[in-house]
Amino acid sequence: MSHTKVAIVILNWNGVHYLQKFLPILISKTRYCDAQFYVADNGSTDGSIDYINSTFPYINVIRLSTNLGFAKGYNEALKMVDAQYFMILNSDVEITEGWLKPLVEFLDCREEVGVCMPKIKSAFYKDYFEYAGASGGFIDYFGYPFCRGRILSHIERDCGQYDCNKEIFWASGAAMLIKSDLYRKLGGFDDNFFAHMEEIDLCWRAKTMGYQVWVVPESVVYHVGGGTLPNNSPKKLYLNYRNNLLMLYKNLPSNRLWTIIFARMLLDGLSAILYFFQGKRSFFDSVISAHKDFYKMRKDIIRQKEIPRVNCIYRGSIVFSFFASIMKPKFINLESKIRQ
Repeated sequence: MSHTKVAIVILNWNGVHYLQKFLPILISKTRYCDAQFYVADNGSTDGSIDYINSTFPYINVIRLSTNLGFAKGYNEALKMVDAQYFMILNSDVEITEGWLKPLVEFLDCREEVGVCMPKIKSAFYKDYFEYAGASGGFIDYFGYPFCRGRILSHIERDCGQYDCNKEIFWASGAAMLIKSDLYRKLGGFDDNFFAHMEEIDLCWRAKTMGYQVWVVPESVVYHVGGGTLPNNSPKKLYLNYRNNLLMLYKNLPSNRLWTIIFARMLLDGLSAILYFFQGKRSFFDSVISAHKDFYKMRKDIIRQKEIPRVNCIYRGSIVFSFFASIMKPKFINLESKIRQ
């Protein structure tokens, strides 16, 4: 039995400015007696470790020699952490009073739930949801991620419309509470992903093992987003396209695998052409590189022999439904088309 209930683990890479802004808030507002704080440092060169050691000497620092990315960075760091639950928290997240207790209590009384997340709102526009998670993540039939409160780049104002606890498809890596025994059983995040989509892949694999993923909106945090790679980064675009294909290849049942992969590559190709005619050559190159590297990398991925279908997938195209809803109000009905 782990001697610590919750380990709050922040992965940092040259983010001393975020640590200076958000660590004091985290320490002062986390009023949970059985929690320990960790910062896993991905080989920072900006004085991050010196700041932590001088300001918060009681925070456990895990030093990683180089930037291993989000996936492998957490995998290596969590090997050195002993706790019942891992709270995976971005360095650019501002927590609120009482944020941790509802999440822990939710997992405590539900054996079938392996992962949960808080409601995530924008650190800049606090009445609005934040892109990376909002009030719970889903994917559509073709593997496009979206959230309650965020579809494509459309982000909703939070008016309490998604304040009920709900089973979801994926929890955001910006703020995710996971049972440590489940994390280890899954082998953690997939190192191949480096960053982006790894949390969706992790949740998908948890679901294939029979675990549920939930959002608990009573817990609220605010997220800056784009702290390591800005949203207009060709590298970020490359990782999103490549990792989405890798995730589909790993987790789709055999009878749907190549139909969906083929459809996605066609849709990605259309996106690349659009980037080209918009004069975004670096984005065009990112999509092409993502496809090339997907083909190279898939040879080393071992798929399970039997992959069950899982719930909380939108039965259709979220892209088509979203644009159709603009043309015909109330066309989109998320709840009725998400497979439970």
